[in-house]
Amino acid sequence: MALYENFGMALRSSSKLLLSRPSRLYAIRLQIQATTTPSITRKMSTDARSVASQLNSSGLLRTQGLIGGKWSDAYDGKTMKVHNPATGESIADVACMGGRETNDAISSAYDAFRSWSKTTAAERSKYLRKWYDLLMAHKEELAQLMTLEQGKPLTEALGEVNYGAGFIEFSSEEAKRIYGDIIPAPLSDRRLFVLKQPVGVVGAITPWNFPLAMITRKVGPALACGCTVVIKPSELTPLTALAAAELSIQAGIPAGVVNVVMGNAPEIGNALVASPQVRKITFTGSTAVGKKLMAGSAETVKKVSLELGGNAPCIVFDDADLDVAVKGTIAAKFRNSGQTCVCANRILVQEGIYDKFAKALIDAVQSMKVGDGFSEGVAQGPLINEAAVKKVESLLHDATSKGAKIVLGGKRHSLGLTFYEPTVVSDVSKEMLISREEVFGPVAPLLRFKTEEDAIAIANDTNAGLGSYVFTNSIQRSWRVAEALEYGLVGVNEGVISTEVAPFGGFKQSGLGREGSKYGMDEYLEIKYVCMGNMNKN
Repeated sequence: MALYENFGMALRSSSKLLLSRPSRLYAIRLQIQATTTPSITRKMSTDARSVASQLNSSGLLRTQGLIGGKWSDAYDGKTMKVHNPATGESIADVACMGGRETNDAISSAYDAFRSWSKTTAAERSKYLRKWYDLLMAHKEELAQLMTLEQGKPLTEALGEVNYGAGFIEFSSEEAKRIYGDIIPAPLSDRRLFVLKQPVGVVGAITPWNFPLAMITRKVGPALACGCTVVIKPSELTPLTALAAAELSIQAGIPAGVVNVVMGNAPEIGNALVASPQVRKITFTGSTAVGKKLMAGSAETVKKVSLELGGNAPCIVFDDADLDVAVKGTIAAKFRNSGQTCVCANRILVQEGIYDKFAKALIDAVQSMKVGDGFSEGVAQGPLINEAAVKKVESLLHDATSKGAKIVLGGKRHSLGLTFYEPTVVSDVSKEMLISREEVFGPVAPLLRFKTEEDAIAIANDTNAGLGSYVFTNSIQRSWRVAEALEYGLVGVNEGVISTEVAPFGGFKQSGLGREGSKYGMDEYLEIKYVCMGNMNKN
């Protein structure tokens, strides 16, 4: 029990103090046309209540948990407020659930698994395709809801809906491609078969920075394989998860297959980890919490897939195309206000191009507009909460005290609240905390290096190994460096590399398993070997 209590404390700390890191993402699957966003923003009010009212009328603003196909309040009637980080306003009061509700959701998922796992792949494919169609039909409302509770610019939110829905579409197609094998037997009267079967009930714990995509990336393949799920979204951003769940009901997915509980993170986490009916935990968040989940899951020997923290290097060589490198670095660093696990956390620049690159980067960052995500032309919204701002301030203070120089930004934005200026820091060294820990904010630290070998050594000098980026015009160098980097993802001359058709996951303490692509399907399957004897007799 003490172990579960420790896990609960860590999970609460993860949510409130920003240890939790999502993943992960994010590729914009469909190009958002320049004419789309202004037409949407003209219809939107930046007043939280006005936007919430519009969403409520659409039926997508849900405030109750989903257990066994029924919307449910917390059993003790408790609620918690969800706030708009751009305005500080309260959006809605949602059910604050705990262990009792989670155990009921697990039971519901366990009961539903018996029938859902026996549906044909073609049937599951049709359900998922319908869910995908509904997500896309309501992408504007989902994007508005995401901007409202998470703060990212509306254009980015639209991109996330496209990306997140893509996992459901891909899973609907891949459901029909879960193949087994026939193994040549060593004896003539034997037949050897390998079957792939769903693992069972899945507990999915997701973060706040990508409140739709981190759910669909887990739930899509789980349902495609025949599993049922209990989703625990972040208490900071539960509304997008609930809206997606509502659309799953509209898609006809049977009651109990998708369940959502949110609220008391320690109690919910403890219930998911402790239950023998939950056969797999999938988690996106911090390495610290991931370790707690691994330890807790050992008690019932669950399957675990973990997408944890990163410390992404972005390596710019002398022979890089300057424009491509700056554009790619901006995309890798400042997307979602720097609040992604694959953000460029350390920008390593070879000494021959360092000054030119720094100037070009500063010029590009200076042009970024900061503001409410519903305002036209905004490239960066607020950080998620005050704790995020304080972490950025702490890491910058450490860096400047050790010789780093703030050449752009470096302070809270004049807009107030949790807005922070896009920041560039030069003369950063590997001894500074900003090189060792995720900033999770709009801060670009620049480090010099001399040789290719130096860059690889600096890049790999971390216990993380999630995303990495390389900018060079040398084909030979791109292969050498990509193979030498101890990271699960490498982008060469590209700053946005995540897609549903490719595997996403890390090396070392950045996690276990993969999400997305055909490889991500295996995380939700058990392999069964069947030996049939006496095949040559009547």
